[in-house]
Amino acid sequence: MSPSSENRNPPRRVKRNGGLVIPHASRWYQRAGAGAIFALVRAVAGTLRYHYQDRTGLLDGTAGPAIYCAWHNRLPLCMEIYHHYVLPRNQTAGLAAMVSASKDGAFLASILECFNVQPVRGSSSRRGPQALLELTTLAERGYDLAITPDGPRGPRYVVQEGVMSLAQLTGLPIVAASYHLNWKVRLNSWDRFQIPLPFARCEVILERPLRVPREASDAQREDLRRQLEETLKGITKD
Repeated sequence: MSPSSENRNPPRRVKRNGGLVIPHASRWYQRAGAGAIFALVRAVAGTLRYHYQDRTGLLDGTAGPAIYCAWHNRLPLCMEIYHHYVLPRNQTAGLAAMVSASKDGAFLASILECFNVQPVRGSSSRRGPQALLELTTLAERGYDLAITPDGPRGPRYVVQEGVMSLAQLTGLPIVAASYHLNWKVRLNSWDRFQIPLPFARCEVILERPLRVPREASDAQREDLRRQLEETLKGITKD
């Protein structure tokens, strides 16, 4: 099929094959925009002054993969922090992150790929079980996993159930992560998305790991979900 015929016949919003939801693929303009955002983030991130509070006890090169959990509005610097602080201290196969299967998710997936992050498409409302299975497979291959527990649509600063299911299935510890910028722009979006400004000071906090036992009951999972939510709120400054 030629490019012109592909443009005349764009894919439907959701395709299904044997009951499986096929996520939206990124278009050429989304990939171009992702490249521009990647370059901008790298340029701004290079001017920031970082200070780390690492409470994990995991980053000694021997602990293996973990699930890194950060609020949706902290996405801009998460990949930079991972590649420059986490990965050198605990060599794993890389990072895989859950991203919505929507059109917006296709754009974000393209950005993640620029950072050499493996996107896994799904959310609590669409393709969730398939995404959990794919993330579990990547965890078995030695990947760290990343998830925004209040994404992709909120409510802001409320941990959804998906991260607990992921931790229980994989057996990996959950590391709550956040950062505070003294100089930033906040968008008027549901999550008050934060854009770092050049030469800001960035205080990064990586909290002690939380584990979800494989045999955990629904009540225990809910207690741990609330604990994770309170931990993330406790290390988040707005």
